[in-house]
Amino acid sequence: MGRAGRNEDPAAGGVYRGRSAQERRAERRERFLAAALAQFGDRPGYRHASVAGLCEAAGLSTRQFYEEFRNLEEVLARLHLLVNEHKERAVLHALAGAAALPFDQRVAAVLRGYITAVTEDPRRLRIAFVEIVGVSEELERQRLVRRARWVDLLVAEADRAAACGELAPRDFRIAATAFIGAVNGLLHDWTAGQFDATLDQVLAELTTLLLGAVRPPSPR
Repeated sequence: MGRAGRNEDPAAGGVYRGRSAQERRAERRERFLAAALAQFGDRPGYRHASVAGLCEAAGLSTRQFYEEFRNLEEVLARLHLLVNEHKERAVLHALAGAAALPFDQRVAAVLRGYITAVTEDPRRLRIAFVEIVGVSEELERQRLVRRARWVDLLVAEADRAAACGELAPRDFRIAATAFIGAVNGLLHDWTAGQFDATLDQVLAELTTLLLGAVRPPSPR
């Protein structure tokens, strides 16, 4: 019988070098995801990546990869969710900080929080708006589900503004859906280098677009 807390064979699932099997697996997943963020979000890109190359970048074995993930698509799916969770936290934080501001200023603050969160690391931007598109039916469903969450958040905020008299009450879902589609298209093209613009220019355009979408046109 050995002492409690002794180092054990890692394959046995016990404590090894002071860390549990669960801690070691979590560390491996983080290393794989960090390597994937670098490879998918920069070069070579998801479509040219390989399990062997990812393992080499992570400093781990292919056996360890397949203990954590089925394939590279599962890694990309997890990265996509992490990027969206990061954006969502930033938006909710911006909403809380701008709660007392007029609607126009709340909109600008929330959009700045969103765009800053997604553009502060160009690799996240590429994964969210370029690499995820058209990979598979499963990933398209995931992408559309996450987009629907953003539509729901926008509709809820517009409904709150209408309840406070800041907007005329109406069904905002079509406008919110159109706006989210415009955001995705704009950021995709911006990321792909289709046009040159600063963050502030993109923010100003999106703010104007959103305000125009949720407000009825002024009578002539």
